Amino acid sequence: MDDETHLAEAYRLAALGHAQGGCPIGGVLVDNDSGAVLGRGHNALVQEGNPIVHGEMAALRDAGRLRNRHRTTMVTTLQPCFMCAGTIVQFGIPRVVIGDTANAASDETIRFMRDKGVEVIVADPATSAAARDCIALVARFRRERPDLWLEDWGGGVNPALRPAGS
Repeated sequence: MDDETHLAEAYRLAALGHAQGGCPIGGVLVDNDSGAVLGRGHNALVQEGNPIVHGEMAALRDAGRLRNRHRTTMVTTLQPCFMCAGTIVQFGIPRVVIGDTANAASDETIRFMRDKGVEVIVADPATSAAARDCIALVARFRRERPDLWLEDWGGGVNPALRPAGS
């Protein structure tokens, strides 16, 4: 399987979403045996007004019904959030390829997926042009639209849920 080609496809989808005024996150679900793309998509918060259609969710939706996803790889331009990481674990997707972890707040979701047995590959921007593109696009988006970045990640920490004294 050619992770770089699939990551470049996910990046193309992220760039399309960004060109439409949305969040630049793309995802591709790939069959591990054949390398065929089963589903693809990009974040659609703006386009559909739907806060749960992240790039990974759009790719899963595009793939549609499958008996299982036990021999697939989720290729995503940005480190999955907890919603997407949880979905990856729930559906038994055994492998994830990530283009950008530089723009994520922490490695919590990577640790979560690995703890659940998911093989997580983070593309190295020193050797992956697609990873460099993913990182640059999200960094640009975060500068251009910090409000939309925060909205896509759930609006930030709810102050009512903070422990007393913090």
